[in-house]
Amino acid sequence: MQIEIKNLTKTYAGGFKALDQVNLSITNGMFGLLGPNGAGKSTLMRILVTLMQASEGEVLIDGRDIGKYRKEIRKMVGYLPQDFRFFAKLKSWEFLDYAARLGGMSSRKERRERVDEMLESVGLFEFRNRMANKLSGGMKRRLGIAQALIAHPSIIIVDEPTTGLDPEERIRFRNLLSDLGRSETIIILSTHIVGDISSTCNQMALLNEGSLIYQGTPDKLVELAKGHVWRSEVTPVQYEQLKEEVPIISTIPSGGGWEIQFVGEKPSYIDAIPVEPNLEHAYVHYMDNKLAHWNL
Repeated sequence: MQIEIKNLTKTYAGGFKALDQVNLSITNGMFGLLGPNGAGKSTLMRILVTLMQASEGEVLIDGRDIGKYRKEIRKMVGYLPQDFRFFAKLKSWEFLDYAARLGGMSSRKERRERVDEMLESVGLFEFRNRMANKLSGGMKRRLGIAQALIAHPSIIIVDEPTTGLDPEERIRFRNLLSDLGRSETIIILSTHIVGDISSTCNQMALLNEGSLIYQGTPDKLVELAKGHVWRSEVTPVQYEQLKEEVPIISTIPSGGGWEIQFVGEKPSYIDAIPVEPNLEHAYVHYMDNKLAHWNL
């Protein structure tokens, strides 16, 4: 299974470009799409699931143009949008049963078994008879995840999936996707939460203002940040000066000042020790440098 995105552009009324000449190649496994809010991630997801048409470019899934094979492609895709909605008069199990029927599962017995399996996997089995719209925010998100997975899709696209989930629920969801990622399945995880990518994805891309600015492994991105992450204890005066010059990642009160971590070049007026970077550091470093370069 392979998705090829070629010169994809989406221009809205008024000339705003949500996507600008995006080129991506995505194969089996977990693929993370990372970027700030407004980067164009949701627009790209909606094009991939055939809910929106591109202005230019093309998307091929195993060589088939999604514009020409919309019906076939939709049967292959499980989708969880950021603004997922539920039918008000369906119980949780009824909603999943409906989703399974839409996904082509005609056997009632098969659907019943699959519904129970998915409710169990997302921790909602005991709430199977509760009306879907009466679930808590986190439960609704979990039910949305279940409907995206229920019909055994070969492509799973989830947009900001861990929004509203508590830490335990987020870990459960990541483990669920990791298990699926070992199969012959493409899973695209679109998020602005760096931890969702670092915990699950072996390939990733960065979007900013509609443009692709990085594609590769998380480890490679982290390598680019080595030597650019620091820890220091600073006075309030130094802190005020420093925050105007570099991105500060963490701030902890310490004595009469602050213990901080920051990304960038170490100023001469403070003492600092290097820190081994993680993906959050790398993301901030790469975005900061790219944006600075574009603004020259």
